[in-house]
Amino acid sequence: MKKNKSSTAPACPLCNIDRSSVIWRSRYCRVIIVDDADYPGYCRLIWNSHVKELTDLTTVQRAHCVRVVFAIEQAVRQVFNPDKVNLASFGNMVPHLHWHIIPRFSGDAHFPDPVWAKRRRGKSAVATARVPVKWRSLLKSQLAKLL
Repeated sequence: MKKNKSSTAPACPLCNIDRSSVIWRSRYCRVIIVDDADYPGYCRLIWNSHVKELTDLTTVQRAHCVRVVFAIEQAVRQVFNPDKVNLASFGNMVPHLHWHIIPRFSGDAHFPDPVWAKRRRGKSAVATARVPVKWRSLLKSQLAKLL
């Protein structure tokens, strides 16, 4: 296991993310809302240090990362009541440890395919109707309660 690196990479879009999108942070990671009109509630956990893999973290850090991913999923479920929540960690395009937490609705633009697949339909009225008006503050509040 490698030791956690404390540096950032200047060209990395996740090292240099807009701080206004952060809804929760700890000494190890931060949670942002991804601005995607098709997927309200789409969150991303971003590790603060520029590391590629979970195995680059210490045991304590890995446990923290997974605990935060689970808390985001739970908060998303409580706020949105989606049909499914997708969890993904790739890093193929941006090799910086991060997790995607995406609420999914049976009528969303890509369902049942991944959100990165070819669009199957336009924006879903059903999914939009199920989104609470003040979802950003509700999500932030739920996450704070869970963590």
